[in-house]
Amino acid sequence: MGNVAVDVQQVSKRFRLYHEKYTSLKEKVIHAGRVPYEDLWALREVSFDVKEGETVGILGRNGSGKSTLLKCVCGVLQPTSGQVVVRGKLAGLLELGAGFQQDLSGRENVYLNGSMLGLSKREVDRVFDDVVDFAELGQFIDNQVKFYSSGMYVRLGFAVAVNVDPDVLVIDEVLAVGDERFQRKCMDRIKRFQREGRTILFVSHSPDQVRAICDRAVVLSDGVMIGSGAPGEAVRIFRERLMEAGDELALGGGEEVPVSEPPPPAPPAPAVLPASIRVGGDDMEIGAPNPARPVRLTEVVAFYPQVNERRYLLPGETLIVRVGFTATVATEQMVVSIDVRFDDGSVLFRTDTEILGLSYDAPVGPSAIDFHFEGLPLFDGTYDVCVGITGPGGIMFDWREPACQFEVMNPGRSVGLVDLPVRLAIVPREWVGGGEGTDDSSVEVSL
Repeated sequence: MGNVAVDVQQVSKRFRLYHEKYTSLKEKVIHAGRVPYEDLWALREVSFDVKEGETVGILGRNGSGKSTLLKCVCGVLQPTSGQVVVRGKLAGLLELGAGFQQDLSGRENVYLNGSMLGLSKREVDRVFDDVVDFAELGQFIDNQVKFYSSGMYVRLGFAVAVNVDPDVLVIDEVLAVGDERFQRKCMDRIKRFQREGRTILFVSHSPDQVRAICDRAVVLSDGVMIGSGAPGEAVRIFRERLMEAGDELALGGGEEVPVSEPPPPAPPAPAVLPASIRVGGDDMEIGAPNPARPVRLTEVVAFYPQVNERRYLLPGETLIVRVGFTATVATEQMVVSIDVRFDDGSVLFRTDTEILGLSYDAPVGPSAIDFHFEGLPLFDGTYDVCVGITGPGGIMFDWREPACQFEVMNPGRSVGLVDLPVRLAIVPREWVGGGEGTDDSSVEVSL
């Protein structure tokens, strides 16, 4: 992977947005042919390179310039400044139906696209059956493509792109249109390309896809490259930018998360809590004393122990949720419950102090209980924490939903919901297929 296959050098692209459109000769004469417009810079001095055999992902919000960049790489658009150098045969799948002629049949479009990619008719003849088989369009290949569904468009376009033997494959966010089975088929072909040492430039809105197949990723925001690096680091930058923009992954509407030294926890927690990130949990209004609700929540805060400036956890790190409350009357057998939920409200985990074996009598005045989640086995996501307080007989004293949030970022390439511990072992050949059990002391060889 020493040679550079795609070299993007200080690429900027400007579009002009016209606010008026003068159609008559009189209007054009009155305005002297000048039409007011506004410059829109879709890209600003973007620079990176892609080595031969490398798979690079491009992440960014809608309107960040990803598709414009790929069109510049494929030669569909010319940069306003800078240049793109591509070494080797390039095949691109930029958008639904790109390069298809609506009145031509699927067969004719395969030959048309092949010629646009520099293939002779004999070369297209050689791969034609493979294209049709991959696209699964045998009975429709002689129909006009204007009658194709969106899924058929994608299947045919991708089949042409991957069967013309490209050195560089450029894929925009079009695979999401295909069904799940076809997406798996495309991923299998991409992985085969990776094994063959081909170069891939890949745009996706799915961080999991980028993490799973890319060697490196670039993050764009408003046409500017704001970061690049390993997939896990790029996904972190991408999601932090989403939070700043107030999108779905935002914590507290994109507000800054204060960094603080939390106060010493109440027994039986350690005497001093390590330096932490404090997330959420503003003081709660408790109102006037109410005999029916003698214990009220005052604060729910998520701490990230031994995390100095990050406002997110890594899988396997420790989360502490501090539940602060105040009692106007001494209350026996008080129970504090806690839920950890996905952003759609479904419960990931629920427990309470009674289940955990803590019998707690709340004294008059303020108190706090810390829930320690050590080695948190979660992957990417923002999780809600809901907290409740009940008294004897299950009477609900107070409840907050959600009370605070915490975020987990996965720096690795595994995907899913939880970080399951995995150990690999080599099985002796004579045991394979024999239905034999395994013995840690003699059969398995840990890697």
